[in-house]
Amino acid sequence: MKLLRTLWPTLLFMWLIVANASATSIASSNIPLDSRIYSYLEKLSGFGLITSDVKGIKPFSKAEAARLLLEAEQNLSKNYNESNPFARQLVDRVRDLIPRELYLLEHPDEKPQFIDYNLLSALRLRYAYLDGAPRNYERLVHDPGNDGVFGIGSGLRPPNPPSSTVTQRGSEGTPLSENNDGINYRNGDNGELRWAAEGYVSSKLTALIEPVMLVSGNSVTIKLNRGYLKIGGGALELEVGKDENWLGQGYRGNITLTNNAENLGLVKLSSPEPFRVGWLSWLGDLKYTLIASRLDNTVTDGQERQPWFYAMKITAKPADNLEIGFNLGRQVGGPGVSNGIAETLHGIIGGTNSDNSNGLAGFEVRYRVPWLRNTEFYGEFSGEDTASFWPIVESYVAGFYIPRLTENGRDDFRFEFFQGNQILYTNGTFPEGYIYKGMPLGHSQGGATQDFFSRYSHWFSVRNNLALEYFYTNRGMIGRVPGQAIERKHAGRISWTLPVYGDLDALLLYGAERITNLNLVEGSDRTNQLFIMEFSYRY
Repeated sequence: MKLLRTLWPTLLFMWLIVANASATSIASSNIPLDSRIYSYLEKLSGFGLITSDVKGIKPFSKAEAARLLLEAEQNLSKNYNESNPFARQLVDRVRDLIPRELYLLEHPDEKPQFIDYNLLSALRLRYAYLDGAPRNYERLVHDPGNDGVFGIGSGLRPPNPPSSTVTQRGSEGTPLSENNDGINYRNGDNGELRWAAEGYVSSKLTALIEPVMLVSGNSVTIKLNRGYLKIGGGALELEVGKDENWLGQGYRGNITLTNNAENLGLVKLSSPEPFRVGWLSWLGDLKYTLIASRLDNTVTDGQERQPWFYAMKITAKPADNLEIGFNLGRQVGGPGVSNGIAETLHGIIGGTNSDNSNGLAGFEVRYRVPWLRNTEFYGEFSGEDTASFWPIVESYVAGFYIPRLTENGRDDFRFEFFQGNQILYTNGTFPEGYIYKGMPLGHSQGGATQDFFSRYSHWFSVRNNLALEYFYTNRGMIGRVPGQAIERKHAGRISWTLPVYGDLDALLLYGAERITNLNLVEGSDRTNQLFIMEFSYRY
């Protein structure tokens, strides 16, 4: 009875979602962020077959992927070119991977089974050999203050003396393996097993559980990687549990929220599919997500903190080829800071005055150029603080993606740049910073960093892909203090995915990097290497 009294507001809200959900909306599980389905859908948009995609909010639900696939099929039937069957092969492969959601969308008058389940919806077995160790992000950084907007002007924040410093914290995790749900490989041999099972109640409720087992040397760790209950769908869905999230246009990383750190336990309200509001129709399709969580308890420099955390994202598509978004992530309250009503409200809203919060916010845009073979240009501008309403202390992600270097679409190329401000992910109120379980919640390379990333891939077939990646990262070009040297990292990866049998695929990956002045220590150099062999089933 105590449990019912505690949960009844949530249960009532979930019932209201179901009662008001569209008859065509489908509750479905989310697609893992490293699933190949995303690259298949990107390719289809590169052929001009998908124009209603919203890339700034991930993961996609399987129902959203099904909606996009039906759009591609409809456009393909109008414009199919027999001399280029690659697009048809992409469509067929996605159709194989999400049969339930496609069937429910294509047969809306047929009632699904009231209770259904799939005890093996996905499986991934990975062997990883690491020769190396992660970089430590903890260091002093000079904070000059006297900020302008886009680097122009000054005075939005008072100038600081040359001795003014903040502390960057966190860790890289695993060299050459970023954005892996906070799962870190140790030096030497590592084994990883992920297994996902799904259950459904009619078309309005779904549940997923994905445990992960990690074996490193003599250590065996089993924990929940993803696990949640979802109810609703379409324009309104409630999710409760533990899950991945990716807010932004970046491929290698975003500023506000990625799956670099361990997945958050959360309550999330979102629209898995785009929708329109009559009086805001000039904004086009809209999509949103609102995430509430709580970070882990930390004691840093003798100060205990355990803040609440929330993130939100609103995206609009005023035209088929234009996507505009607003991102926000904020830590607020908890032990060690004031938790009065006024302080908490001020903390939720935020600002430059002293309060009980730390947040970052910004804007992003993506534009697809049809006459350049649907090349996409994207960028994100984000600030650690605000002056009035405008974000300052700026960080950036910018890049472009060419989905069809060649007419047949079998070659693509991406370039991406990230610059993290000197004080990005740092804070005086929460000295641990914008960190979860030792790793940045946002971009994997942390603050006070520049990162250049490029990726070329060739598709021999839909399931046979060879990719080459190169990235250059430096720390110390900005924010360096006396006694520190510029750390430079040159790295490359080569990966090959190929089919094995039925729905079983394989991945081979080798990466190597050379770091000079490791952790900004003059003369400290190191080479890291990573080898991965993986088998995946319907992943």
